[in-house]
Amino acid sequence: MAITKVWLDESSDECISCGACESVCSDVFAVNDKMSVNEGADFNAFEAEIKDAASSCPAGVIKYE
Repeated sequence: MAITKVWLDESSDECISCGACESVCSDVFAVNDKMSVNEGADFNAFEAEIKDAASSCPAGVIKYE
């Protein structure tokens, strides 16, 4: 199934700006003050990396569908 949306969900925890997501997939994620999703990123091309970034996020704030 293709990923159509990626976002930062801080409803239960807050991004700690560790940069793990950016190191896994800098084509999709950027970390300045906190994680952001790069505008225009091709989620389909980086599906495995997005899933890896979400599962390795120590704060658990990366969500996708």
